Amino acid sequence: MSRQPNEKEKLSGGPAEKASILWHSYLTGDHSRLDAPTRAVRNLFKRLPSANRCRVCNAPFAGLGSILVSLLGFGAGRSNFNPSLCGRCEILVKRHQVGTEVQLTLLFADVRGSTALAEEIGASSFHHLINRFYIASTEILVQTHALIEKMIGDEVAGLYVPGIAGEDHARIAVNAAQALLKATGHADSNGPWIKVGAGVHTGTAYVGAVGSSQSVSDITVLGDTANTAARLASQAGAGEILVSEETCYAAGFDSNDWETRLLQLKGRSQAMPVRVIRVSE
Repeated sequence: MSRQPNEKEKLSGGPAEKASILWHSYLTGDHSRLDAPTRAVRNLFKRLPSANRCRVCNAPFAGLGSILVSLLGFGAGRSNFNPSLCGRCEILVKRHQVGTEVQLTLLFADVRGSTALAEEIGASSFHHLINRFYIASTEILVQTHALIEKMIGDEVAGLYVPGIAGEDHARIAVNAAQALLKATGHADSNGPWIKVGAGVHTGTAYVGAVGSSQSVSDITVLGDTANTAARLASQAGAGEILVSEETCYAAGFDSNDWETRLLQLKGRSQAMPVRVIRVSE
């Protein structure tokens, strides 16, 4: 049975500390603290033949390379976050219950009026519509190298971290939000096939395991940055993307090009200025 690492192990270069370093490298793209064995494995993976491989560690997903990786005991399958990644890092994070703070951009998207819509069209039809929304949104999140943090009820959330999406993660997240609104029909003359609002915010958040390695565990994002992104999405009208000033600054946008709106968000003493972006044909 697995157990929680003690503090001595964490401070002495034990498995938990190594998993924490690996996770930090995964999210930030900073590989300077990776040990020699990890670097050697990644170099080995890169040399193995495969048309598709993990964007982070080079683990082959197909062909002879994939077979060799499995025989060597490194097989982990595709990531639950994004199929362009393998699941090895996630397994280690959950096993050792570690996490790290990272600068990132969060994209949250909510279906507007979902409760009334479900009552109007019935459960089965609502399921098909929401599933279509999930498929459309996750395709965009995958293509833009987001970590898909969750799909719950009528909401999707994507994490854009520098280690996966690149240093321009703020601009990429805003572009992804615009693509998502276009994919749901908000730029069409006949109107959207489902009404969606989105929020994008950049800041520092904790990304790591919650729960217990001995029972139920998950990887999630925590902190004020995550709460703010979710609240922006909840206040966005259908066809609107509410973008924080922090994201505009990180992306290098001229925020004067868009409408400014002041929002009173829960937990904040002062109104928060955001920029409102809409899409067109």
